[in-house]
Amino acid sequence: MKFSANGLHAVAMHEYTRSQLALRNGQDKPQVWVAFRGIIYDVTDSRLWRDGKHYEHWAGQDLTEELADAPHTDSVFAKFTVVGKLAGTP
Repeated sequence: MKFSANGLHAVAMHEYTRSQLALRNGQDKPQVWVAFRGIIYDVTDSRLWRDGKHYEHWAGQDLTEELADAPHTDSVFAKFTVVGKLAGTP
């Protein structure tokens, strides 16, 4: 466990590879996960991600570059549970 400058505990996040993330696409496994800016979010319970698809976007991948075309901001991820970190990202 690490400590931040403000004295709060930082919890070590589990890292997942892109291959592991890809399996959480709502098809291969029941979980529906997406990554954004190196953080992986569980969107399984979102009605907007049924069957691992949200408009033209597919779960199980990094959506960082795709968000530029989205009609919403990245604040949309605040309502989802963080499940880990995408391996190889800062």
